[in-house]
Amino acid sequence: MISYAADSHTLYGELYHYPARIWPEGTMRQIIEWDSNRPIGYIPEARETYNVIGNMNEHQVAITESTWGGREELVNEEGLIDYGSLIYITLQRSKSAREAIKIMTDLVATYGYRSSGESFSIADKNEAWVLEMIGKGPGKKGAVWVAMRIPDNAISAHANQARIQKILFNDPANCLYSPDVIDLAREKGYFKGKDADFSFAKAYNPYTSDNLRGCEARVWAFFNKFASGMDKYQALAMGDTKAEPMPLWVIPTRKLSVADVRNMMRNHFEGTPMDMTQDVGAGPYKVPYRWRPMAWAKDGKTYFNERAIATQQTGFVLVAQCRGWLPDEIGPILWFGVDDANTAVFTPMYANILATPECYRVGNGDMMHFSWTSAFWIHNWVANMAYARYEPMIGDIRPLQQSIEEGFDRQVKEVDARALELLKESPDKARAYLTRYAADAANGTTYRWKQLGEYLLVKYMDGNRKKEENGQFKTNGYGLSAMPDFPGYDQAFYDRIVEETGDKFLIPENK
Repeated sequence: MISYAADSHTLYGELYHYPARIWPEGTMRQIIEWDSNRPIGYIPEARETYNVIGNMNEHQVAITESTWGGREELVNEEGLIDYGSLIYITLQRSKSAREAIKIMTDLVATYGYRSSGESFSIADKNEAWVLEMIGKGPGKKGAVWVAMRIPDNAISAHANQARIQKILFNDPANCLYSPDVIDLAREKGYFKGKDADFSFAKAYNPYTSDNLRGCEARVWAFFNKFASGMDKYQALAMGDTKAEPMPLWVIPTRKLSVADVRNMMRNHFEGTPMDMTQDVGAGPYKVPYRWRPMAWAKDGKTYFNERAIATQQTGFVLVAQCRGWLPDEIGPILWFGVDDANTAVFTPMYANILATPECYRVGNGDMMHFSWTSAFWIHNWVANMAYARYEPMIGDIRPLQQSIEEGFDRQVKEVDARALELLKESPDKARAYLTRYAADAANGTTYRWKQLGEYLLVKYMDGNRKKEENGQFKTNGYGLSAMPDFPGYDQAFYDRIVEETGDKFLIPENK
């Protein structure tokens, strides 16, 4: 499994689809930069490309990323392949994780790499890898890189900070790397020691306090949830650059389910020293969100907001599940949601479907145009209501979210069984069936989320809370609304008001 949140303030949440094709000889493929949508150039298209749904293909290969930037002087803006193009081109051309690594590194060596430092998660039905890559600087094609295989009994994570330390130079089964990965570091003055002591992360993305707190802290939260012994890395997560680095992977105390992974994508450091619901910034409704910018100044000092795993500016979120016990026609499932993972619903999108559901379709709305049939806009509508009154509203959102997802967990077993029966008759029949199921799952969920938004608006209108009875809003017996509750704020918030304003709002005693 791979989880991923595409966090961006300008990225629209939609499900990409690249149908499988046989291309005429000589076909050229246009490269369009993912972050900006700007055309860059052309490369020869492969003779055959595979069906891709989002970040997963029909052969059960999944690829995601996180950007860490690293050494600014290593960016080559003359390069043709950006990190987004690298992902989606490779998904259309690869049948395994190892093949994907070769394709990715060959592409940047041939056409140049134009992005900054990246970590890529790459998985198939047998293996999972982390590939870290950065360019060589202006005018230099290619990139330096290292890829590490994650053991089958382990979990790994990366969050906008390079994570690979030691390179296993003589272990090609578990480590691949560019031959000049150390040479470039020496040439640039990033490293001067023995090869055996080389650290990719220290050379190309050295620690800073704010990067640790904003990036490695999220990795620590994930590890801390599922593995023991993570207390010793808490200082690192909170910004201590002298602390011991965390390992690339840890062994969890139990096997993780899809539900474990998708729920972890909703984490806001709850129960840790960085818990975002416990300080004054959370306001009276314990909101685990802080609006950008992340840092601010007072009296010549700089302060910051926490950066949690779940964040408001997510375009889409996913858990790619590679299921090797099933044939490729049925095995790959992309559990896909839009907007903030915390209020998203992960719906099962089989990677062999013939079309994306209308609610996720490219062109159904965009960041500048609202659409009532767009899952992205419906989920943003609900989430932005919840940001204003988080504690009470999440109490209504979470049960419906969990009920829908748990229903999908049960349904998928039945859908798999039916698809296997149809596969015996015809692969086309199986694909058509899975396409219909995906559309029903996604569009049906979007409709239910719209109903949820309507319910929340009515229930919490104007700061009140309507009374409910037998699943309906209570009336006064004569067709009008019963008098709503006036929940106000919790005592801690009232105490803060008095502490800050003194007697300004004190009611004088009657005499």
